[in-house]
Amino acid sequence: MLDDILLLIEHYGYIALFGLLAVGIVGLPVPDEILMTTVGSLTSNGGPLSFSKSLLVSYAGTMTGMMVSYFLGKTVGKPFLYRYGKWVKLTPQRLDLAEGWFKKYGLWTVAFGYYVPGVRHFTCYLAGVSAVSLWRYLLYAGTGALIWCASFLTLGHFIGVNAPKIMNLIHHYMGISAIVIVILAAVGIALFMWLRKRGASKQKKTG
Repeated sequence: MLDDILLLIEHYGYIALFGLLAVGIVGLPVPDEILMTTVGSLTSNGGPLSFSKSLLVSYAGTMTGMMVSYFLGKTVGKPFLYRYGKWVKLTPQRLDLAEGWFKKYGLWTVAFGYYVPGVRHFTCYLAGVSAVSLWRYLLYAGTGALIWCASFLTLGHFIGVNAPKIMNLIHHYMGISAIVIVILAAVGIALFMWLRKRGASKQKKTG
């Protein structure tokens, strides 16, 4: 799967990135976190992609998928999802789990559901089924999408060429949730930047 993704990005660039994220959010089997960290790694050390363009395209692709899911939920309703959702990973068990979260946390489930594989694909549908107003949905979904895209792109950018392998290893063997990965990465990046800034300050004082 990863090799196919890299091949698509190599041939079609940002268009492939946009399309993969859009269909991945809707529910097709695209490893979104691995895709994002891979793209992030391609923006480091003079890679073929630009970080700012990748962030913009990733955000647009993610929001496209979120909007498609929202309007599907609003128009076809939950019975349709129970009947046909299995074809895009929307199993009844996952739908029940996401619905429980949605009832408990409301639209915050949409904002933070990105970090929970198997749940993020449902939260958008459920927002549409629940007839949440479009502007409220855009506020929560848009904020969550921006944070999610920036988190994994930045993670991949700092890890570099090893990002896809590390993410794949963590995802399959260690069982660490994506949100924990992002928190650890953010702490590590912040520490790195602080140490570099401190080192530069010491050099100025001694110089």
